[in-house]
Amino acid sequence: MAITFLDVAIKTLEKAQSPLTAEEIWAKSEELGTRTGFETSGKTPALSLGAQCYVEIKNNGEKTIYKASKQPTRFFLTKLKEKLKDKGISETSLKKKSPQAIPKIGWKERDLHPLLTSFVRANPHFHAWTKTIYHESSKKESKGKNDWLYPDLVGVYFPFDDYSDFVLKIQEKVSESSIRLYSFEMKQRLGFGNLRSSYFQAVSNSSWASEGYLVALEIDSDGDFQDELRRLNSAFGIGIIHLNPNQVDQSEIVFPSRIETAIDWNMVTELL
Repeated sequence: MAITFLDVAIKTLEKAQSPLTAEEIWAKSEELGTRTGFETSGKTPALSLGAQCYVEIKNNGEKTIYKASKQPTRFFLTKLKEKLKDKGISETSLKKKSPQAIPKIGWKERDLHPLLTSFVRANPHFHAWTKTIYHESSKKESKGKNDWLYPDLVGVYFPFDDYSDFVLKIQEKVSESSIRLYSFEMKQRLGFGNLRSSYFQAVSNSSWASEGYLVALEIDSDGDFQDELRRLNSAFGIGIIHLNPNQVDQSEIVFPSRIETAIDWNMVTELL
């Protein structure tokens, strides 16, 4: 029988004898040798592992695994729960522990623009050309307000290479265009500390576009955080891209953007 993410989580928690976040479980599994024989082609294994732990809890209750703490979510084995009590470890004390920090990256946000440009150009969902928007050169009031007016990058997809002249003429006759405009807001990290401000900044400065995205190098894999991302995406439609700086082609669209058909051409004029 093939080894699953859940198997890896259970073996790792049993050896670690301590509640861990999904990221910590995945990191410890290599250290403790509990993923020997396990193979995955997924680009975000910690997210997949956390998802399987959540599915296990939702389907079977807390018979095998339970949530020992929230924000960050730490999982532990139900059969070892009494051992935590014996050690005087409670959910309150677990919250006081510093969650595994998202590693600080030696990148400036603008340094990431060429990486996103490469991904967006090659990815078949976009196949778009991009342009950096320099907020500081805008004459519109204060710099802080400009950050909520203009995205970090804009992108445009032209259909000319993908559609025949005949199809393009049909679209012209029915007043429909395949041109797509994209808005990208770039962040180094996404976690509970900056999610709301970052997400609604992306909402604010992408109202003119066909699709709007929030892009980050590091995205918290905490289950509660992922649920909040999913909820915001469902409610407001901004997509999430996880950018991989080492292998740009392995970057991924974590949540797709809602597609808007109406484009604010007055705003597009300002951006160009």
